[in-house]
This record gives sequence, structure tokens and C-alpha cells, in this order.
Amino acid sequence: MRPAPATVLLVSERLGIISDTHGKAPRARAAIELLMARGATRIVHLGDVGSEAVLDLLAGIESTVVFGNCDDERSLARYAQHLGLHVVHPGAIIEIKQGARHVRVGITHGHLEDEVCRLLESRVDILLHGHSHAIRDELVGATRVMNPGALHRAARYTALLLDPATGHAEWVEVE
Repeated sequence: MRPAPATVLLVSERLGIISDTHGKAPRARAAIELLMARGATRIVHLGDVGSEAVLDLLAGIESTVVFGNCDDERSLARYAQHLGLHVVHPGAIIEIKQGARHVRVGITHGHLEDEVCRLLESRVDILLHGHSHAIRDELVGATRVMNPGALHRAARYTALLLDPATGHAEWVEVE
């Protein structure tokens, strides 16, 4: 039996979700600014960060980071921790409490099948992943599986604004 992913408790969060920046800091900056302007209270980077410059953009704001298959996870994790970023690689469950409602959100990059399965087996309400560079919003069993799309190597560069308590999701295009 595999151990359950780590759980982090947060209160009343509106998530701005980005993925697959592959070191493109100017586009990542644009996405973060757009998401924050639309009310995101925490930025979640779902991996393939690609550079310290992208992590620098998250310094000083509430953020959570996992790493992807294109990341040098050891050096980027050390740098992210030096910046004080919340690193939960290869995945975690974020439990968001808003009033009496608790929503369990699993986060991972998506390239580690075992981690995806572990999160699904943990019966999360929402599973967020990147990796495919494609927008996704579908039910897998009782779990809503979502992908924000990508900020590099995609037909459209997109990010996701998600209110887990209500389930409202908005994909935003980033120039």
C-alpha cells in the first residue's frame, strides 16, 4: 500500500494555476499578474518550471510548486526553498476550508503515473495536473481532473483561475 500524499490545509483560497512555463519568465510574469488581478490568492505552478527566473516571480506571494519531467528538481527545489516557496514535489493534497465546506485538491505535474493514481486513490475532489500542454476539465470517477494548459509550446498560452469552494473555473489566455 502506497502512503497518502502530504496534505496542506489552507483557508478560503482562490487558486491561480500555471504550468509548463519551461523557463519563459516574461510569459509567466504576465500570467501571474493576470491571475492576481482577477482575484487569485495563491499561485500554483504545476511543473516544468524551467528556470530560477520563473521561481523568482513567485517570491513574496503565496504560492505552491511541484516540478515536472523537464525540471532539474534538486537544484530548483533548493532554490525555491531558499526563496521561501512552498514546494510539495512530486505532489500533495491541498485541503481548502471555506466555511463548513472542505475541498481536497490534488496537485502534481502529471508525468508520474504512480503519483496521479495515488492522488486519485486519495479521493480528492479536484486533481490538477500539467504536462500535456492541453486544457482539460473532465470527471474521472467522482474526481474533477483539470489542466490549465501551458505557457510554452501550446497553440494558445493559458492559465486557470479556480475557486475550489464553488467549482467555478476560468481559463485565461496569456499573451
